[in-house]
Amino acid sequence: MEVFEKCKNDFCQFYHNFEKSYQKVRKSSEKPPCVFCSSRHQSAFCDFENLSYEELDQKKVCYTFKKGENIFHEGGFPHGVYCVSKGKIKLYKTGIDGRDQIIRFAKSGDLIGYRALLSGEPYSSSAACLEETEVCFIPKEVILRLLRSEATFSMVLMRRACHELGEAARIITNMAQKSVKERVAEILLLLRQDFGTDSDNAVDVRLTRDDLASLVGTATESLIRILSDLKAEGLIDTPGKKIVLKNIKALAQLGRVEDVVSPA
Repeated sequence: MEVFEKCKNDFCQFYHNFEKSYQKVRKSSEKPPCVFCSSRHQSAFCDFENLSYEELDQKKVCYTFKKGENIFHEGGFPHGVYCVSKGKIKLYKTGIDGRDQIIRFAKSGDLIGYRALLSGEPYSSSAACLEETEVCFIPKEVILRLLRSEATFSMVLMRRACHELGEAARIITNMAQKSVKERVAEILLLLRQDFGTDSDNAVDVRLTRDDLASLVGTATESLIRILSDLKAEGLIDTPGKKIVLKNIKALAQLGRVEDVVSPA
């Protein structure tokens, strides 16, 4: 047991040193004040007093990651949280067969890594960038101090954690009770709701077919076949790698989605 604990501690120290060295390369020379951040009003820090913003500005470290790069890895130990300033991120777990399962997404204004930090546990998932992404790392001691001094911040984190638990329960229920085609329809509507649409009216997040299949919980071949069926039925269009939802009402009926919220 002592040998196991020593190996575990040695690995954790190695991973921490590696992560610090890796992110040092990604460190941005710019460190814009939080009050001027375009994502501030969507973040958990939106209602802070000026003194709290000053502390964040002094302690945070800003990083820029390229598309496909990981911000942290499943099994690593958190030393703070990441606030997404710009970009889109997928959080995923790697199964015993080596396949990735997407758990959720994060976008501008979201916090990632906070549940592992607060529970004192390793990261339960990995975080990879879907596009060039800017994040601000906020050290553990700063977050814990803000939780004690900022009641609104504590409440926001609690609500976000509860929402994520509810989403996890929804995913498990859907996997058991909905067909693959129903899940595809629902996921497309949720992606449109979360990320909005671009100038071509396509869902404004670029996912590979493998990523989309992972999110639905099916094989890539099955997903491609269902997308072709939905296109033939006039419910969607797939120009290039984009997906345009042409008949929201029919997709909602197919996916058994009661409330369809228009993108912001």
